[in-house]
Amino acid sequence: MGDVAVGARSGHDGEEHRGRPVEAADPASDSAVTSGSDSGATEDGTATEVRGGGPGDSAPAVKKQRSFWKELPILIGIALVLALLIKTFLVQAFSIPSDSMQNTLQQGDRVLVDKLTPWFGSEPERGEVVVFHDPDNWLAGEPVANPNAVQTFLSWIGLMPSATEKDLIKRVIGVGGDTISCKGTGPLKVNGHALSESSYVYAGNTPCSQDDQGGQFTVKVPKGYIWVMGDHRQNSRDSRYNQSDKHHGMVPVDDVVGRAIVKAWPLNRWGTLPKPDTFDQAGINDKASASAALTVAPQGIALVGVVPVALWRRRKAAVERTR
Repeated sequence: MGDVAVGARSGHDGEEHRGRPVEAADPASDSAVTSGSDSGATEDGTATEVRGGGPGDSAPAVKKQRSFWKELPILIGIALVLALLIKTFLVQAFSIPSDSMQNTLQQGDRVLVDKLTPWFGSEPERGEVVVFHDPDNWLAGEPVANPNAVQTFLSWIGLMPSATEKDLIKRVIGVGGDTISCKGTGPLKVNGHALSESSYVYAGNTPCSQDDQGGQFTVKVPKGYIWVMGDHRQNSRDSRYNQSDKHHGMVPVDDVVGRAIVKAWPLNRWGTLPKPDTFDQAGINDKASASAALTVAPQGIALVGVVPVALWRRRKAAVERTR
């Protein structure tokens, strides 16, 4: 038998290598398994190229990361756009400039106003505290703010309360169709039902003011309007004292910016602004009985006229079927 090759190699590989330097052994000849950096072969013997790993190969180009200072303006721009969108469509901060809503709101308080729900058709409800644009020069004679350029910009994007917009904040007492009245010192009545206002009317104030400037009244709120009053009844120039304007003291619903939902600043006064329970009492939604009668009367007349006609048609059909 001839010689059998063994796995270990000596310093010489045979006669063909005698007399010249020993070259490095081909790793592919020792094993059928190659590493990821070696060249492999398919089953039919065709060589396949394996990328990477070799000293001659160039590493793939790595994208250079942008520096923080180059990204900072982009981040600031995105933040400003988001703040503007939030202020325009979702929530806006307002500063309380007067004492007309004490003790619910104090001068200098900051409130957050919900501007989202009106976009979905929601209208102000009785008892809510709302911010609205000046309907017809209610703020005549009031001091005008003079903010600097930075304050104006921050107010515009919503990062600071509005300083130049002519807006007011009051409580909704009546909505379209309501009849509201004040006689003597009160109580204030909505659709004939007395309101219990001790939880929000300023301590020491009476619900109604006894004066000849508008404190004694009976009004009917048209559809599309609201009647508003301040919680500090004897220190609030509200719907009562603007009945000579073009809206007769009413505030158009279209002028309402949104509902104040939270006292956000100062932190020791943080809290929500819920609707008082007295506005949910039974019967307050009832309108005048006369208007209800007018609504029912045409329906009743129509019913009386339709019944005889229906009976006549049924009798005629029965006769035709017997022929």
